[in-house]
Amino acid sequence: MKFVVDANVLFSALIKQGTSIEILLNPFFSFYSPDFAYEEFLEHGNEVINKTHRDAEDFIEIDRTLKETINFTSVNYYKDKLPDAMNLALDKDDIDYFALALKLGCCIWSNDKKMKEQDKVIVYSTKELVDEFELG
Repeated sequence: MKFVVDANVLFSALIKQGTSIEILLNPFFSFYSPDFAYEEFLEHGNEVINKTHRDAEDFIEIDRTLKETINFTSVNYYKDKLPDAMNLALDKDDIDYFALALKLGCCIWSNDKKMKEQDKVIVYSTKELVDEFELG
């Protein structure tokens, strides 16, 4: 099953060892995210290292795992869906996630409650994914 995953879920999975990382590594799911989410991860690399008490080698391993687990997607792929996404997103930072989900015809994995305030794209929180798919 395909999901667009937002950057906050990615950071949460990397910082807190637990359910989110287990979901990301579950082969039943395919994950997608806009390219900028990966760029954001790289920009905040030192913060990730500090919060997780890991070293640079661990960061390299996390980076490799992210690239193997998530299909980071260029805006060129979903740009035709941006106008529709602008009508769905209450927060401009969420437009790309909605556009990518519309393009892929899939759900979004996010713990942002604002993203649920529309009726075109299903948005699952981590808890809802665990409950729905009997994970954890």
